[in-house]
Amino acid sequence: MAVEAGHQVLNLDCLTYAGNLASLASVAKHPAYQFAQVDITDADAVNARVKNYRPDAVMHLAAESHVDRSIDGPGQFIQTNVIGTYNLLQSSLNHWRSLPPEDADRFRFLHVSTDEVYGSLGAEGKFTETTSYDPHSPYSATKASSDHLARAWHDTYGLPVLVTNCSNNYGPYQFPEKLIPVVILKCLRGESIPVYGKGENIRDWLYVDDHCRALMAVANHGKPGETYNIGGNNERTNLQLVQFLCVLMDELSPKTIPNTSPRPGSGRGVGGEGAIALASSHSSLITFVTDRPGHDLRYAIDATKIERELNWRPQEDFESGFRKTVQWYLDNQSWWQSIPSNEWAGR
Repeated sequence: MAVEAGHQVLNLDCLTYAGNLASLASVAKHPAYQFAQVDITDADAVNARVKNYRPDAVMHLAAESHVDRSIDGPGQFIQTNVIGTYNLLQSSLNHWRSLPPEDADRFRFLHVSTDEVYGSLGAEGKFTETTSYDPHSPYSATKASSDHLARAWHDTYGLPVLVTNCSNNYGPYQFPEKLIPVVILKCLRGESIPVYGKGENIRDWLYVDDHCRALMAVANHGKPGETYNIGGNNERTNLQLVQFLCVLMDELSPKTIPNTSPRPGSGRGVGGEGAIALASSHSSLITFVTDRPGHDLRYAIDATKIERELNWRPQEDFESGFRKTVQWYLDNQSWWQSIPSNEWAGR
């Protein structure tokens, strides 16, 4: 999206298990796009890239982000989300201080974060930009720490920092450990679809392209030192969401099972010549599993501020965004089939 808007882009990524260069095929050869395999926990590598590229803005989206993995191995989340953020802030600060006044006035550091830093809501209310932090998982705790660092670099050093906190993202190219692709791919493989607890946890869902449009609006027009919440206005329980995805899969990729009863008058036994195939709902694959520790009940974003100040609103509603997403995974099976299933199937 930044390339389409006429910007030059340098993409830094260390290509962990979730990195996939195939996702960048459409822009890989664009003259305005460059890629560098860099780990943001490597301060020297980050410094070198920022110093040589001399960016007008840094958009910090790099993070370890899967809650289950943060429970199993919190150390990597501390390294990437805390130490990595510190490295980017320091490199950006040094670069910003070297700029002539006019360029320094235009420079922005956009720190992209999550609504999970706010903790859990009850049945009523929504997160605002002034909601107190109350993280409950190693993932959300490390993101909360990175948010505080970003704001401190603004308040202490004057670095023109902007912070965004978004609700759950979904859409094309999402790594298959996340809930949406897990459900779609489990449906395609005829495997059990795991739902934590009773599926009562509520999330607000934001289509990835809407999120990108919001980030561009904040980077171009946001006020340094401010925080902007970004939400999709799409609250659903996990069970409601999984059931809806099953309905879409029933429509777009029907599942059939053999009818074990003989056709009337056929004189055949089970599985014989008279057997026919029947359509079956993918919802029959839903299985409830033990809830994960510290599982927040409800997230909901109040996006009034970004709507009012930057004139941003999500373009996709609940049905349109998820229909596009399911269709993308059906149309791009070679993309997800290239990912080893042991990286995601058990999550």
